[in-house]
Formats: sequence, structure tokens, C-alpha cells
Amino acid sequence: MTSPVLVRVWDRPIRLFHWSLAACVAVAAATGFLGGPEAIRWHVGAGLASVALVLARIVWGFTGSTHARFRDFTPSRASLVEHLRTDSPRHLGHNPLGALMVFALIGLMLLIGVSGLALLGGMFKTGPLAFWSFEAGRVGREFHELAAWAVLGLVVLHLGGVMLESRRSRENLARAMLTGVKEARPGDHPAREVPARVPLAVFFLLLAGAGLWAANASLAARPPQGLPVAFDPVARAECSACHMAYHPSLLPAASWRGLMAGLSDHFGEDASLDPVTVAEVEGWLVAHAAEEADTLPAHAFALTAPDAPFAITESPSWKRLHGDLPDALFERTSVRSRSNCVACHADAESGLFSPFSIHVPKE
Repeated sequence: MTSPVLVRVWDRPIRLFHWSLAACVAVAAATGFLGGPEAIRWHVGAGLASVALVLARIVWGFTGSTHARFRDFTPSRASLVEHLRTDSPRHLGHNPLGALMVFALIGLMLLIGVSGLALLGGMFKTGPLAFWSFEAGRVGREFHELAAWAVLGLVVLHLGGVMLESRRSRENLARAMLTGVKEARPGDHPAREVPARVPLAVFFLLLAGAGLWAANASLAARPPQGLPVAFDPVARAECSACHMAYHPSLLPAASWRGLMAGLSDHFGEDASLDPVTVAEVEGWLVAHAAEEADTLPAHAFALTAPDAPFAITESPSWKRLHGDLPDALFERTSVRSRSNCVACHADAESGLFSPFSIHVPKE
């Protein structure tokens, strides 16, 4: 008996890319589907790392070694039909179905990255696309979620395909992606050997990095649109005398008018002010109410509860966003009540309520 001839199929960059992307997708999926608001940093970090890996893979697809190059496995209709036959030649690199999976994952990961930036920019006024509108961010969120589910579906198909193809070809494909080698067999699909061009790959990676840095700097220089205004000193002084200063973008204009008209019975307290101050504060609140801002909180809290138009915590959006939180959380001495937004949202008084500023206090 002769020892099998082992050939190098997957170079080190391909193997590093494969397992690093798998780890990043796992972290992004866990924090996105299962993690709470405090996991947002991990989610965004894993997503950005995934996009960086995909961009590096694209560069390596034109400059890498034989089976890393796109031209080695770009499928055609004829190759797909041939691969479905039981007697088809074995592909040392990606087979035609696996190639479709690679291209689909690359496209979806790029879509997830762009739509994630649109979501952060339009809805949370964060990142290089902070000048985008809330509506653009909402559309970005829909694409982000659809693409995320599609990636999970492809991952399941990929795992199933690896098991079936391993059984069909009588080799451990997962182990080959770890070791980089496969057994050469008679009748394997021929491949033209091409050496990796590492200096060219480094050049294009640096060029891509410089281009992305310049694009990010240019986009970030554009002022965000629809941001909540800075607090008026008089309004802040009067409101914060008894409780946190609620930003005017958290209620519609009609609610502020009604609230200011009933200061003598302000949630069971007499908060009456002189007429001049009332007119000044009410004018500022109405001028910068929810209808005038383009943030997620402004859009969410513009719809109030019919029987409690002045209570933010009674609005449908507040209950939906906080419905899974236990009552004991709001009874802690560090929180005290549902209306004490600043206990968990460091930027509550600015009206932004960024997901990066959420920290639920512990006893």
C-alpha cells in the first residue's frame, strides 16, 4: 500500500479568514438576536470586523494562491449541472455549489455592513451616516434584519452541505479547512496552479483602508440632521427642580400644551409658575416637540396613550421597549421609578437615547 499524496489546497489567509469570520458572525448573531442593549458594542464590533474580513477576502480572491482566487471556482451553469451528477470530478477547491455559497455570503455581509451603518446613522444619529434621515435608517434596519436572517439560513445550508459533501467525497472537509491539505486523487478536476502575490495584496489592502478612512472622515464631517436642540436654561431650571429634565422631543406639541396648562395639578403636585415663565417655557417646548426632531425617541414617543397623553412611560412605544424588564429593576434605589430615564440612559436629557449610552445599574 502506498501513502496518499497530500496537496496544499487552502493557504493560511483563507483558513484564517474562514474561522475568524465564523467567530465574528457567531458573536454578531448572539448579541443581535439574544443580547440586550448593553451588548450593542460587541454587536457593532463583530459586524465591523466581519466586513473588514470580507473586504480582505475580496482582495485575496484576486491576488491569493490557486484555490483562493475567484477565477478558480466561479461557477457556470454547465459546471453546476456537472457537479450534481454522482460521477462528477472532485473539486479540490470550492465546488460550484460551495462557490455560490461564498459569493452569496460575501454579498450579504457587505449588505449587513452598509445597512447597519444606515441604521445607526438614520435612527441613532451615530457613525459616518449620521446625516441620513430617520426614514432612511428605518429602511436600513429592515434590510439589516432580512440580511441577518438570510446569513443564518446560509450558515445552516453551509453546514449541511459540508456534511453531505464530506460523505460524498469520503473526506473530512472541516478538517481540511483546519490543516489546509487534501488527498490528491485520480480524476480530480484540473486546476491551473497560480502563486500568491502577497505584495500586491498588501498594496490593495492598504489602498482600500486609506479609501475607507477618507470616506469615513468625509461623511462624518457632514452635520447630522434632525438632532434634538440643546436645552433652554429656563426650561431646564424649572423642570429639573423636581425631576429630570425631559427633552421636548419626547412628547408631541399637543401634550406639552396640555401639560403646561395643568401645572396646578402636575402629577399630583402644584407646579404653578408665573405667566411669563409659563409662556416662555411652553413656547420653547412646543417649538422643539417630537414633530420637530428626526430621532428614534421622537418618532417613537410622538404617539401617546389616549388616557395619559402627558406620561411617557404610558406610551405604547415605552411599554414595548421596556416590557421585558422586571418590576424589581424600577424599585431599586439606583433607579427609583419608571420615569427616571437618566438612571439607565446617560444621555436621556439630550433626547438622543443612544444605544451606546445605556447602562442598567446594579445594586
